[in-house]
Amino acid sequence: MPASPDTSAAAPRFDDLLEKLRGLVDRLESGNLSLEDSLLCFEAGMQLCKQGAGVLDSAEKRVELLLASPDGALKTAPFAGMGDTE
Repeated sequence: MPASPDTSAAAPRFDDLLEKLRGLVDRLESGNLSLEDSLLCFEAGMQLCKQGAGVLDSAEKRVELLLASPDGALKTAPFAGMGDTE
């Protein structure tokens, strides 16, 4: 069985980013941080948001590639998320 490429170093998992972001939010909401520590947490949170947006953009591009028609035209279709009943 071929080994799968290790992408953990190149692109962090969205769930991991979200977990770190939640931890930062909890620290900020505790109210026990100094102004400097609060700013550092906020700055780290913004970086995590940017990384998360990048992960989501990459996933969207992968979905678009999968939906591309054989003639090269891109066929767009709404994503049927969990809980959609259409």
